[in-house]
Amino acid sequence: MQFLTKTFYFCAAHQYGHADWSTEKNLEVFKEDAKVHGHNYTLEITVKGEINPETGFIIDLEQLRVVVEKNIIDVLDHAQIEKDITWFKDKQPSSENMVLFIWETIEPLIKDVTLHRVRLIETPTIKTDYYGPDRC
Repeated sequence: MQFLTKTFYFCAAHQYGHADWSTEKNLEVFKEDAKVHGHNYTLEITVKGEINPETGFIIDLEQLRVVVEKNIIDVLDHAQIEKDITWFKDKQPSSENMVLFIWETIEPLIKDVTLHRVRLIETPTIKTDYYGPDRC
């Protein structure tokens, strides 16, 4: 079994909070993150599979690139996540929820290998990993 990780980049904004809470309560709970702010995200998609003896690869990287760019990067890049993406209705736009969204979106579209990990790097000190619903 081999593992391969491909890296992608996007910029997006988000704001934590609850519409039915007061401004004061949102600031108390979410601090500065209760204000709209953005990040330059790094997304790592790791797949696992067997090496194809004819190609020497476990996946066609172009196929992986197209799946991720069309379904994730083109959707998240320059979005305000909680406002622009329906999946986040009634969910906080946290990196924990973002990796779930990414997994659920691309896992059924990746062929011939298994999605192993989604890693979202929000800042140099915040990295969120998700290994799928069966490994939590």
